[in-house]
Amino acid sequence: MAVFVADEQEHAVDSDRLRRLASYVLTAQRVPEAMELSVLCVDRTSIAQLNAHHMDTEGPTDVLAFPMDVPGETRPGEPAILGDVVVCPEVAAAQAPAHGTTTQAEIDLLVVHGILHLLGHDHAEPAQRDAMFGLTDRLLAGFRDADRVAR
Repeated sequence: MAVFVADEQEHAVDSDRLRRLASYVLTAQRVPEAMELSVLCVDRTSIAQLNAHHMDTEGPTDVLAFPMDVPGETRPGEPAILGDVVVCPEVAAAQAPAHGTTTQAEIDLLVVHGILHLLGHDHAEPAQRDAMFGLTDRLLAGFRDADRVAR
């Protein structure tokens, strides 16, 4: 599976780590190998524009997910794009202290959160929220363990 990471802003991000994290999540969630994913890191202005245009919500947000193809629904040999996860590291840095975490940990959480949205997870209802956030925690812990061993 191909994971593309584009850094289009000025806040320092570890693009290689984000690529490894996204690949780990896709593998753990059994996303078909042929699917592609893009992770874009953008500034506050860009994510605010996307938020207004696509979500009818004013102001910047931390992460947006734009799904394309559903895993397993494209025919073999056809391009398959899971979608785009758009993260704003500046917003992540601003909210990390309130969550008692680091900027990197906040960005990691947002990437996993965005990917899970692409895979159809939601958190509108309490039970959905518990399931999605529990899965997020398990995926982040699994990635940290796997990444530590690999390095």
